[in-house]
Amino acid sequence: MFDTPQATLPLYGVLAVIVVFCIPNAHATTRKTATKPPVKAEHLIVTGLSRSSALTHPSGQTTYSSDRRDFGNQVGQSVADMVVTIPGVSFTQGNGPRDTVVSVRGSGDRQSYGLKNLQILEDGFPMTQPDGTARSDLIDPHAYQGVDVFEGPASTLYGNYAINGAINFHTRKGADLHGLELGSDFGSFGMFNTYATLGLGNEHYDLMIFGSDVRGNGFIANSRYNTSTENVRLRINLTSSDRLVLKFVNNVTDAFLPVRLSLNQYHANPYQDGCRDALNAAAGCASVNLLVNGRYGSKVAMSPEAAGLGRFDRRTVVGLRWEHDFNNRTTWHNQFTYDQRHIDQPTSPTAYVGPYNSYNFSSDVTNHSQLGGRPLEAFGGVSFDYLDFGSQTYNIMPLGGATRGAMSSESYGHQWNLGARFQEDWHFASNWHVIIGLGGTYSDIGATEALYNYSAVGMTEHSITANRFYFNLAPEGALLYTPSKAWTLHTRVGTAYGTPSSSNLFITPQGQYGNNTQLKSQTSVGIDLGADWHPSPNVSMQATGFYEFYNNEIVSQSAGVNTVGSYTFNAPASQHRGIVLGVEWKPLPNQLSGGRIKLSYTYDNQVYTNYTEVLSSSTLSRRFERAGNYIPGVIPNFLNARFLYDQPDGLLEGLGGYAEVTWRDSYWLDNANRLKAPGYALLNFELHYDPPTRLGWIHRLHWYFEVQNVANQTYIAGATNISDSLQANGQQATAHTLLNSTGSIYAGSPRAYFGGVRIRL
Repeated sequence: MFDTPQATLPLYGVLAVIVVFCIPNAHATTRKTATKPPVKAEHLIVTGLSRSSALTHPSGQTTYSSDRRDFGNQVGQSVADMVVTIPGVSFTQGNGPRDTVVSVRGSGDRQSYGLKNLQILEDGFPMTQPDGTARSDLIDPHAYQGVDVFEGPASTLYGNYAINGAINFHTRKGADLHGLELGSDFGSFGMFNTYATLGLGNEHYDLMIFGSDVRGNGFIANSRYNTSTENVRLRINLTSSDRLVLKFVNNVTDAFLPVRLSLNQYHANPYQDGCRDALNAAAGCASVNLLVNGRYGSKVAMSPEAAGLGRFDRRTVVGLRWEHDFNNRTTWHNQFTYDQRHIDQPTSPTAYVGPYNSYNFSSDVTNHSQLGGRPLEAFGGVSFDYLDFGSQTYNIMPLGGATRGAMSSESYGHQWNLGARFQEDWHFASNWHVIIGLGGTYSDIGATEALYNYSAVGMTEHSITANRFYFNLAPEGALLYTPSKAWTLHTRVGTAYGTPSSSNLFITPQGQYGNNTQLKSQTSVGIDLGADWHPSPNVSMQATGFYEFYNNEIVSQSAGVNTVGSYTFNAPASQHRGIVLGVEWKPLPNQLSGGRIKLSYTYDNQVYTNYTEVLSSSTLSRRFERAGNYIPGVIPNFLNARFLYDQPDGLLEGLGGYAEVTWRDSYWLDNANRLKAPGYALLNFELHYDPPTRLGWIHRLHWYFEVQNVANQTYIAGATNISDSLQANGQQATAHTLLNSTGSIYAGSPRAYFGGVRIRL
């Protein structure tokens, strides 16, 4: 069976309307390419760079960025510290200290872990496995120079699962470091991070080696952790035309894990104080029900701490890229990446164990030439990735230490994606250029799952085999106009797709174990319209409006009464629309030259336009229309405002800091829109000191101090969706009932203090 997204068909008609609308302005002042703001801020990247791939500098894609000066002076505990100032990006707490769920225009707002519906790159190497899974545990911000976020549907260049875009993290350059940097962070809840970065480089090579070990007790019961990370990038210039780039990342996560709460439990006891042995529901303590003998029969309730729940995972990525310049206009990239994710996750009444090995090969060519006497940049490439996995789930016994009982299921399978893509960026007039592209992917997903049931008389086994094939296409087009040095106007129509994963294929619409053969790829078509305005070195503003049409979004729902569980199906249609705004402003450049204001704001409105949900009780099933309802988990408004100051000269030269306000709006938790997670606003302070060069060796030191959540607010850092339920009278459960639905809420950190020092040798 094949899937070709029908939503892409209106693309060329929309592009024609855009061109007709914009061309009458072609007489205005001309520029060959968009000019970046003189001040480093979030900015729109509109052209490729020499010797770079379109994957790391996509033409026409709406792009916002942050660099090291936005996150390098603070504690840097997770990727959240890197992306908090980027418009269009929000984040919630995942399963573990650094498992931050990063969301671009709502991409991950419905997830409990990882980075979903995005393609993740690091220094141009893929960090998303072929099944669409990426996690942020790998990321220690101390190793990075910056991050670029490419927003909107992006499967033309990035292939499968780039539904909401892509993110490229880039590590520090060895030549910029030119030596050894040692540092330590320390602070509340026993947090201590020791890290080192070695950087060397010249015109022949560039080497960066980073290592860190961070540990802490956490602020919720059963959340202590120890995470180590190694990150290496080596570039060698073999000749004037040939370069090799080696990439290595290794991460070991050893983290104990609390259980997500209901809203009632969260209000009663957000940090699970005193819950190790006392499982008193009135006290808001979370628990898991474990089989006493690990196979069948009676169960006993235990706290996560007593049971020993956690995540004990390892991730290793090794990549090699060869870059060859045929001439000064044409560059060829060939790249291979091996990625192993080995998981051991007793996170619930069952433990999930197994290796996920993936292999990725890509080859692409970038050429700079002319068409009609005007510059033309052409990009074309092919890619192939393959994932094989074998996983088992075990019942956990109530003996402590996440003791394994009998195996409850095992699954073996594969997924591979074969893709091709091209993009043309033509500067058809001195201040105009048009971008068109087309990408496609053929996907093969196959797996076998064995289910084991135990009783007093023995064991029974049920085996299911599923195999699906998908073919998807994603055209795109963009138009950019730069009427002056101060303005860049851009519009884009992008498309994307994401196939199901193997875990979606084993329960049929009838609610029985079997091959879920009707499941289609989810697809989207998105329209961006925006402007980049920087009238002076003291003002930079970027604004983008987006409207995206989704078809066949992959969701889970009840299959009816007397079934084995929920099944995965396609919600026919939904719409995502919003506004993304970024501002950087120096309000008093003469009187207060070191002061500036940074602002990022996102409005994200997502609604179902065609979706009927089935709810079931033990004796009854009913259908409920969700068209017009807000999609749960999506934060409709979020804002970050920073007021920064760095003393540029005088006695206090090098002293700086910021005050920051982060606001998240309340959002729905269920499809029926009956229960909301409350919003919050946090105030943070940071103070740092970089001694000037006139102070001699002291110049090599950097100090900082930070206070997070100054007002000590209790707030929700992460909330997964809650399933609506059907009452005995055939009506949907009320908000009062849903308040007791567990498995959703993680509380955020109370007031916390952090400090740190690093020295460059």
